[in-house]
Amino acid sequence: MVGLAVARKLAQAGREVIVLEEAEAIGTVTSSRNSEVIHAGIYYRAGSWMARMCVAGKHALYRYCAERGIPHKNCGKLIVATSPKETEKLQSIKAHAEANGVLDMQLLSGEAARALEPALACDAALLSPSTGIIDSHAYMLSLRGEAEDAGAAFAFHTPLIRAKAAAGLIEIDAGGEAPMTLQCSLLVNAAGLSATHVARSIDGMPLDRIPPAYLAKGNYFSCNAKAPFSRLIYPVPEPGGLGVHLTLDMAGQARFGPDVEWIETIDYEVDPSRAERFYPAIRKYWPTLPDGALMPSYSGIRPKIVPPAVATQDFLMQGPRDHGVAGLINLFGIESPGLTSSLAIADHVAELAEIESVSRSG
Repeated sequence: MVGLAVARKLAQAGREVIVLEEAEAIGTVTSSRNSEVIHAGIYYRAGSWMARMCVAGKHALYRYCAERGIPHKNCGKLIVATSPKETEKLQSIKAHAEANGVLDMQLLSGEAARALEPALACDAALLSPSTGIIDSHAYMLSLRGEAEDAGAAFAFHTPLIRAKAAAGLIEIDAGGEAPMTLQCSLLVNAAGLSATHVARSIDGMPLDRIPPAYLAKGNYFSCNAKAPFSRLIYPVPEPGGLGVHLTLDMAGQARFGPDVEWIETIDYEVDPSRAERFYPAIRKYWPTLPDGALMPSYSGIRPKIVPPAVATQDFLMQGPRDHGVAGLINLFGIESPGLTSSLAIADHVAELAEIESVSRSG
């Protein structure tokens, strides 16, 4: 969806845009394998690209959905502390969120939290009113439609084989059933899990400016029992992750996850045995979760550019000033909150493209 948002933005700015898509349709990989959450911007490092893009993108995304009738819901989220020790952390989480520009967080007693969600077990909670959910497929279809209305063209089953930067232009060899060679003045690498591979396929791109790629799989489980919650429920974060949280789809169906499973090759199969780790974590805040209620649902893979030993990463958005290749913009490590940030990332790419155009002209 980041690539779609960028294509829409550049096409509406008057550029001739062609989207090369290796798959048979839009959004078949990470964009269709996530929690579909509109994030508030709470946890990201203050001043990071993730924090800035998420907060700006959140406001833009809510406006976009409201103006176009895209199914979404500003349902809110509770970050729940299930022990006094966890309760002590809530104030620092609130302060961190405020440093990121998230100013609507509310500290709640356990009693106040249960007044909102009677089935919840907690000592205290933080309410995030600006967290929500979205129909990601409807959003992507809207982005594609607006890009095409502005003149963008989509080439499916068309992988980028190689590219070469020379004489101020980038020459692209596109594969598929009708391979061809194209020239462009601007190439935006928004290939998600394949972004580092695409960058390595560009002759002239400095290899030392391409980050390493790691794959962090997130498994989701659905629930065959009706979850008695109307808001998203997140535990207080633990070292290495946000814990097993409960999210809702637009139909109100609960799902749990994602966890973190580092893998070597792309594999979307969900191991049913992983549910055994989910039950005790979920029962800390939903103690009446029935035995046998969790069922394997789906998985997604985060495009990591830091190894497992590094707790956090940031978006890496490179323009020509960063790597020296005229006309090339690379988007690396666009994991969560990439959906929430997509419109803001598109705005940033358009700014980088404009800077590049100005520098070329004089």
